Amino acid sequence: HHDHEHTEQGGLPTNWFHERDHPVHSLFSRADPPWLANFPANPSPDHPGSLPVDKLPKAWTDAYEAAVANGKIPAIPPTTVSYMEGWAKYPDGFDPTSREVCSSYEQCYTDTDLVDPPSGVIVISFDDGPADGTATLLKHLGSTHQRATHFMIGSNIRDQPDLFTQAFRQGGDIAVHTYTHPYMTSLSDYGVLAELGYTMQIIHDSTDGRVPRYWRPPFGDMDNRVRAIASEVFGLTPVMWNRDTNDWAMPDNQDPATILTNVTEWLGGDSLKDTKGRMLLEHELTEDTANVFINTTWPLLLANHWKPLSVAQTWGHSLNYANAVSNADV
Repeated sequence: HHDHEHTEQGGLPTNWFHERDHPVHSLFSRADPPWLANFPANPSPDHPGSLPVDKLPKAWTDAYEAAVANGKIPAIPPTTVSYMEGWAKYPDGFDPTSREVCSSYEQCYTDTDLVDPPSGVIVISFDDGPADGTATLLKHLGSTHQRATHFMIGSNIRDQPDLFTQAFRQGGDIAVHTYTHPYMTSLSDYGVLAELGYTMQIIHDSTDGRVPRYWRPPFGDMDNRVRAIASEVFGLTPVMWNRDTNDWAMPDNQDPATILTNVTEWLGGDSLKDTKGRMLLEHELTEDTANVFINTTWPLLLANHWKPLSVAQTWGHSLNYANAVSNADV
C-alpha cells in the first residue's frame, strides 16, 4: 500500500485530483523496491508487442472486464501488420476510415484525439525517449527554459533510468509511448493493457507516484478499440500530430535539408495566421533528431513568433499528470 498523504524528500504532493477510493490508486500501487526489477525487459526487440500478458495485475484486468461488460470496448478485430513495409490491415469487412473503426493510422480522428492546437501555438513534444538524443535535447530545453512533453517508451525507461530521471527532474512532462513501440491495433485487448499499463506503472514508480494523462500511439496507429481501452481502463487521452518531420528516418531516408524546407513552410510566412496551430512529430531518438529541433524548429518558431507550449499547457491543463495538484516535487 502506498500512502498518498506523507511527505518526503522528492516525494508526493499532499493533494490529489482523485479521491482516496478512486480506482487509480489500486491500478498503480507502488511496487516494492527495487522497482526496476519488477518491470519486464523488452522480451524481443525485433518483435514489438510481445510482452507477456499472463501475469497482468488483477486491477487492470478487472477494470477492463468491467468496461467490456458495460459495452465500452468495441469488438474490432486486431490488424495484421508489416513492420518492414509499414502497414496495418484489417480483416475484410472492416473499413479503417469508417466511424465504427476510425483508424488514426488512416487519419481518422475522434473528438477525444488531440491533433490541432489553437492558432499561433506550436506544441513542443518528443517521442521515443529516453534515448541517445535525450541529453542534448534536455540541455537545450533547460537553457531556453522551455517546457516540453516527452512521450516515453517503457522499456527505454527501464534501460536508461538516469536519463529518464533527468528529463523528469528538469520539469519535462512525462507521457506514454507504450512499452515496446508496437502497432497497437495489431494487439489483443490484453496486449493493449500490457503496453499501456506497464509503461504507466514504470512512470508512476519512477516519478514519486505520478500517473500520466496523455499517450501517443506508435506509428500513429490507434482505432476505437484501442482508444476505448486506453480511456476506459487507464484514463489516457490520445495525442497525435498534424505535421511529420520524418526526422527518425535520418540519415538513410531523410536529410536535414528536406526537413528545413518543410519546417520553413510550416512555420514561416503567413502560416502563423492559420486557424490551426502546429503539432510537429519530432523525436529524441538520436543526436541528429535532437539537433533537428535545436537547429531548425527552434530558431524558426522564434523568428516567426510562434507560441511554444507543452501538450498540457496547450489544452488548458496546468498538469500533465492525472492525479496530482502540482507537477512540482514537494
